[in-house]
Amino acid sequence: MSDEIDMSTVDTNVDVSTANTMRERAGESRLKLWLLLRANRLVVTAVLALTVFVVFVVGVTILPPPLIPKLSSGDTIGTMFSTMIGAVITGTTLVVTIGQLVLSQENGPLGDQHERMTNSMDFRDYTEELVGSPSPADPSAFLRELVNVSQDRAEAVREGLSDIDSDQLQWEINEFTDSLIGNSETVREQLDGAKFGSFDVLFAALNYNYGWKIFQVERLLHEHEEDLGQPENDLLNELKIALSMFGPAREHVKTLYFEWALVTLSQLILYAAIPALAVAGIMLAAVDAGTLPGSTLGIENMTWLIGAAFTVTLLPFFLLASYISRIVTVAKRTLAIEPLILRDSQR
Repeated sequence: MSDEIDMSTVDTNVDVSTANTMRERAGESRLKLWLLLRANRLVVTAVLALTVFVVFVVGVTILPPPLIPKLSSGDTIGTMFSTMIGAVITGTTLVVTIGQLVLSQENGPLGDQHERMTNSMDFRDYTEELVGSPSPADPSAFLRELVNVSQDRAEAVREGLSDIDSDQLQWEINEFTDSLIGNSETVREQLDGAKFGSFDVLFAALNYNYGWKIFQVERLLHEHEEDLGQPENDLLNELKIALSMFGPAREHVKTLYFEWALVTLSQLILYAAIPALAVAGIMLAAVDAGTLPGSTLGIENMTWLIGAAFTVTLLPFFLLASYISRIVTVAKRTLAIEPLILRDSQR
């Protein structure tokens, strides 16, 4: 076979490569994905709190003037913050209970714990055979090793199938391996130095589009069966095995991150609930229309005070919204561990 592929005989409409990173696959704005996934959850919480505070103050100011006296009245303040006390207590109790239910899967009799340990060690042993060295203990290094193996086997496929006497297959192999190797290099750079507990490890794992790659290997094996001999089939199947190992590894890291995030969320909500209850209690017991007379920047001081207090009492909910928005976004994008494409943007 000549070194050059005869492009006149190649059907370039075959969809071999695809958008690899989650941003490219999502078909959504960069800002939206940043807010939902990459942004620090405390920063998102602060943005939500500031937004509500500004909307509250501006809304009260621009609405008809009778609203300000009504807002400052003792009855309105009492009704408003007595309701918030109940909401904070109920919401905090519910969130902490849900977190404990999720974590209850970590508890169990000795037999269940032994089975968990056995399954985990079996997977690590198989990974050790795959990578040729002991499985790393750090989650980012563990995933990086699996990515390295996939890239090495993709390069072996490209080299091993370079003499195949089929321009179409040759072109598809080049396109496929170029896409896989490029994706591997990107993800490996993102995993380098990433620490578990932050979202960086899981975000890098989400950027590795292993499901589509497995499908492409299966398609190549099926559609070009006549052009492939046993050595070529072995190379492709070895690549498929390496890619298939990444799926359960990513899901395990995702599960651990979800549990970590829910524990963190429960802690933060408990911390935020205490000042929220204190502020609501003070507003309920000690604040009335004459507490803070005058105005600042053309806005009644009582409006500033009530807006700030209302925002503080909402902090537990803002924390819940910021953390759960990330968790459900990740869960929705990783529903299928096998090569199933659920989003239209990838089809």
